[in-house]
Amino acid sequence: MKIFQPCYDMALRWSRHRHASRYLGGLSFAESMFFPIPPDVMLAPMSLSQPNRAWYFAMLTTLTSVLGGIAGYMLGYFTFEAWLEPIIMSAGYADKLATAMGWFEQYGVWIVFLAGFSPIPYKVFTISAGVLQMAFLPFIVASAIGRGARFFLVAGLMRWGGAPMEAKLRQYVEVLGWAVIALAILAYFFVKG
Repeated sequence: MKIFQPCYDMALRWSRHRHASRYLGGLSFAESMFFPIPPDVMLAPMSLSQPNRAWYFAMLTTLTSVLGGIAGYMLGYFTFEAWLEPIIMSAGYADKLATAMGWFEQYGVWIVFLAGFSPIPYKVFTISAGVLQMAFLPFIVASAIGRGARFFLVAGLMRWGGAPMEAKLRQYVEVLGWAVIALAILAYFFVKG
């Protein structure tokens, strides 16, 4: 049963759309506050299909993600108890929020840097930073470095791989897709347990 190859082909088609950069920026911004899908799903195929623009896509993703992170920080700072806490509780993110808050208290600004690579959604960290009233400038710097490192790594790998990587990905996309699902399930039980 082929599920991932049609999705992969569709993502590549979308990545060539004339407004793809706008969609990527909007997705990156929204993902840092509330949206559940990470921008990597657009960044990777866009960088793969247009390797000469990979660094531009990585920079766009980083900047809009940091701007979204600032908006998430402001949401946490100004509206947490009134609006966000009930939504977080009903969405089942209470345990993730508690974990992130504990990490903030233990590691401070370093946790924002590491959040770029964490299995816990980045939005949890941006909102937590606002709730805990973390120093704003270090938050921005750590967000830019952590998110930038992740997005430039993704774009760089796609740029470096180019057409041969696209052919290999198409060949193994089903195996990789199911492996990612298996890893996500394992990560869920690891974080929950």
